[in-house]
Amino acid sequence: MTQATWSGVEVAGRPLVSPWKLVVFAASLLILLTFSEGWVFPLRGDANNTAFDKLIPLGYLPAYAAGALLFAVAPVSTVMALIRQPFLIALMLVVGASIFWSTAPDITLRRIVAVYATTLGGIVLGARYRWADLAEVFATAFAVLAVVCFLMSLAVPSIGVMHELFPGAWRGVWADKNAMGGIMTLGFAILAGAAMLNPARAKIWWPFAALAVLLVIMSTSKTSLVSVILALGGLMFVAIVRRGPAVSVASSWLAVLGLVAAMSVALFASDMVFKALGKDATLTGRTEIWAAAMHQIEKRPWTGYGYSAIYDDESRWGPRAKIVKEAGWKPHHSHNTWIEQWLGLGIFGLAAWAMCFLQTVILAVVAIYRDKGAYLAVPFLIVYGLTSLTESVAVNYNDFRWVIFVALAVKLCWPDRNVRT
Repeated sequence: MTQATWSGVEVAGRPLVSPWKLVVFAASLLILLTFSEGWVFPLRGDANNTAFDKLIPLGYLPAYAAGALLFAVAPVSTVMALIRQPFLIALMLVVGASIFWSTAPDITLRRIVAVYATTLGGIVLGARYRWADLAEVFATAFAVLAVVCFLMSLAVPSIGVMHELFPGAWRGVWADKNAMGGIMTLGFAILAGAAMLNPARAKIWWPFAALAVLLVIMSTSKTSLVSVILALGGLMFVAIVRRGPAVSVASSWLAVLGLVAAMSVALFASDMVFKALGKDATLTGRTEIWAAAMHQIEKRPWTGYGYSAIYDDESRWGPRAKIVKEAGWKPHHSHNTWIEQWLGLGIFGLAAWAMCFLQTVILAVVAIYRDKGAYLAVPFLIVYGLTSLTESVAVNYNDFRWVIFVALAVKLCWPDRNVRT
């Protein structure tokens, strides 16, 4: 049998991976792992060591360069894919324009550059890969993070395990247990989707998916565990629907009934839901933040205060100071994606985000019946959509959750047949 080489021809009926494809894969992985920020907390530690603060921003530059590289090698197809997501373009335009009304234009300018580079990373990934390959790029990043979190929690508990708040809860390479729980929930959705899209390597991805669930359990985050169950339900729904037309219709009606039942429980038995999740009626103080943020929004509903301008404002009379005074504690963001967009970008930014999200969800629902990419998109969007209600996870600079959302939003508009590798 002919031995494998880097010649680029087929050997034993299988196309070889060229060195260039390995470079592209490495650049893609660099983007995801860098924006995961799994390297930031180990540098700072619980004491929040500021010695590295000036160096940490430089740590994102390789990811920016990797995104630029992937765009440079396929600019036309990337732009063609992007223009099919007009609301994403509109959202980025509002972000850029917000510097003109920002309460801290210097901060907003820096953050605009960062969020544009972060968004570009998602765009090039969505335009570059076919569904099966995109799933494995994402899955590789989450597999690396899951292994590192597992080893860190066991071998270096001073970093990987919480000691003051929630002692004994695993946090891996992030600052608190909920961060690891939320990210590993997304990891389960991605890894399970990769297994379904790549049956030949399912035996690789399912164990990593199980490891992600174990990490969610060890984080003791009940909300994340519920999200895992919902992601699994979404994956099973896609699998059932794709078995045939008759099954598709029946399962779709059952899904609608199940959704109505779940919404009814949430509305009319909210106390029971809060108790099951270990939350109080304020969602651990989030409702106070939302009320305080809405009071500030009422003063500037059309423009907001500028992209990422509020929560780094240390002035005594700025909107952040008023939010802190009313909420009774110091949040770093609004703990709600929708309020966050309205607060920073005004009504037009909120509308652009809402339409971008809605378009992506609609395309994912359509994909359930037409495209195998639903195995990846649907479970992720279920978790991401739920998380958006209690965390600020959209239009975030240097955040790989935003990178993945953008990649899926673009990919849902850019079928495999349009991909040129």
